[in-house]
Amino acid sequence: MRRLNKHPPGRVRDAILTVLGDSGSPLTVSSIVEAVHKKIGATPVSSIRSYLRLNTPELFIREARGTYRAKAVQASPEGRFPAFVEQQEQPFHFARSTLHHNDCLAWLGQQPPNSVHAIVTDPPYGMHEYSREQQRKLRIGKGGVWRLPPSFDGHRRSPLPRFTTLNARQIEYIGQFFAAWGRMVLPVLVPGANVIVASNPLVSHIVATALSEAGLERRGEIIRLTMTMRGGDRPKGAHDEFQNVSVMPRSMWEPWLMFRKPVEGRVQDNLRRWKTGGFRRPEPMKPFGDVIPSAPTRRKEKDMAPHPSLKPQAFLRILVRGALPLGEGVVLDTFAGSGSTLAASNVMGYESLGIEKDRDYFLRAVEAIPKLTAYMPNGAAKSYRPSFRVAS
Repeated sequence: MRRLNKHPPGRVRDAILTVLGDSGSPLTVSSIVEAVHKKIGATPVSSIRSYLRLNTPELFIREARGTYRAKAVQASPEGRFPAFVEQQEQPFHFARSTLHHNDCLAWLGQQPPNSVHAIVTDPPYGMHEYSREQQRKLRIGKGGVWRLPPSFDGHRRSPLPRFTTLNARQIEYIGQFFAAWGRMVLPVLVPGANVIVASNPLVSHIVATALSEAGLERRGEIIRLTMTMRGGDRPKGAHDEFQNVSVMPRSMWEPWLMFRKPVEGRVQDNLRRWKTGGFRRPEPMKPFGDVIPSAPTRRKEKDMAPHPSLKPQAFLRILVRGALPLGEGVVLDTFAGSGSTLAASNVMGYESLGIEKDRDYFLRAVEAIPKLTAYMPNGAAKSYRPSFRVAS
């Protein structure tokens, strides 16, 4: 008698998606079961049937009785999502933060409803730049979507992803992924929870449309005013001929999309029950604003938390503090990177959860979170500084 393996839920789902995606044509349930068994070992037929039934029509299309195919949403240049994370590291705890090594969609699917009060996250803007292949090229410093911009005033600049190289299929995938992400976060959030997502002017409209279609309520954008060093270059290979031309404007701002899970009743009713529904004021007579001046991330912080998309603590602490209107609740970062959002939450005295899929970045975050939590930005304005200290 064949022994049935007990797999993590995400792995069964991934195996089904891979089988249907590789097939390119509809398969019967019995064919799917057989192929899944070959990929991950004997699995209860009831589990496979449940995944097919519960994820139709979001992920699967039922062609006929007992016959399914994967939706086009699963076909991406980097591989189908969500990818199962092999050999997960143990969760890391520091102060009031917990960091998990996992795929965010798989993790979200296992969380209880109404358990998160705000999301502040800085996802891969184009998704493609954080695929395994592109990260490998970044780490060896050769090839791929990541480029090293020319030196500026004698200083070596950090690698930047070239979003203008995204093809139509990769752009479509951005919308598909964030639509799936939005559907997964919605039940986990309490009513009125803020969802703040970093983006890029070239792709922010795609992400915003996807999140709106997933059921989140659009609330505008927070503008981070900063010189990012993107753009401003003359035509490649024709600098001398077109000295007075910039192919694209020098980027001096960064959009952070604002969404909210719809409130229950009036905002004041939602605040009383769920502690959410608005933003925390910096001061009683000063409303939370949607434009935040921000210097580029300093070298000192980058040394503490080496990550190509690291945002400065001075900026994140303002954003994180404002995300919980009454200063109560759980902040979630589903793309934790170096753990900078968790560190900012620690400083503000908030409980926080982070999910990081890449093992290298997870291990860097384990080292970085305590350092970033203790870090005080030099010359920061009073509003950037925490009003209390977090015990380790």
